[in-house]
Amino acid sequence: MDPLERLLAEHACERLVIDFVRRLDLGEPSSVADLFTEDGWWEWPPPGDGRRAEGRAALAAYFGSRPPGRLSRRVMSNILVTVTGPDTATATSYFQTYRVDGYDAGREGGSGGATVPAGPPVQVGHYEDEFRRVGGRWLLASRSLVLPFGGPTPTVGG
Repeated sequence: MDPLERLLAEHACERLVIDFVRRLDLGEPSSVADLFTEDGWWEWPPPGDGRRAEGRAALAAYFGSRPPGRLSRRVMSNILVTVTGPDTATATSYFQTYRVDGYDAGREGGSGGATVPAGPPVQVGHYEDEFRRVGGRWLLASRSLVLPFGGPTPTVGG
């Protein structure tokens, strides 16, 4: 693979990492399934709770089950993509999740909702990803969550 092809592959995979969290926080959460291969999967393996969703339909259902009134923002950093072949790559990326439940987006003037007091992140961890190029498009083949720091999601006003 020439250097330009490698750079383009790295950029496409980095963009998937960012698009994933943008869709969860600002878009339609179930649409993250479109970023995966048909047989793609997401998991939180032990010592996590063992959750796993496999295939686009299961991924859409899992991520689409976001509780109403949940406000979140994820901060991604340290995205390191390694191209392992002409159609494969891996990545590790760090994240912080800021999240509250009980948020009313209609309060105080429309879709922006009210500002809530800032608190510490409820999660700090990293993702371990595998990517595959299918039909010229880079997609997530798998995503594993590693969560060394986590706590309960606070409730607005609670």
